[in-house]
Amino acid sequence: MEPIAKKLPRAYFVGYKKGTELANYYRDADVFVFTSKTDTFGLVMIEAMSQGTPVAAFPVPGPIDVIDTGLTGYMDDNLFKAVSKCLELNRDTVRGVSSKWSWDNAWAIFKDNLVGGEGFEPPTLSV
Repeated sequence: MEPIAKKLPRAYFVGYKKGTELANYYRDADVFVFTSKTDTFGLVMIEAMSQGTPVAAFPVPGPIDVIDTGLTGYMDDNLFKAVSKCLELNRDTVRGVSSKWSWDNAWAIFKDNLVGGEGFEPPTLSV
């Protein structure tokens, strides 16, 4: 972490957060920078967008599937460019557009991608 912190002296490294405290960090951020090129989905991007925080990321699977370019964030091979564009986005728009990522919609997308997707219903789970 120390070498990265030296390269990014204006960045805050706050450690592990959860619950309301995590939501507050997402809400208070100017931009959420998703640096992974290999994460297959990145739920953290949706969490950030749900708080109105735009996402800057590389144009790779995961971000391509989640970010609505120009509405909820930007993707670029140069993250500095993506961040700069994100700073111009309207946070209310980011929050509103990201609402499509409800659990019901996420389930529908997942179900539609299953083998035999049409007519498939999940098993009933007893608690």
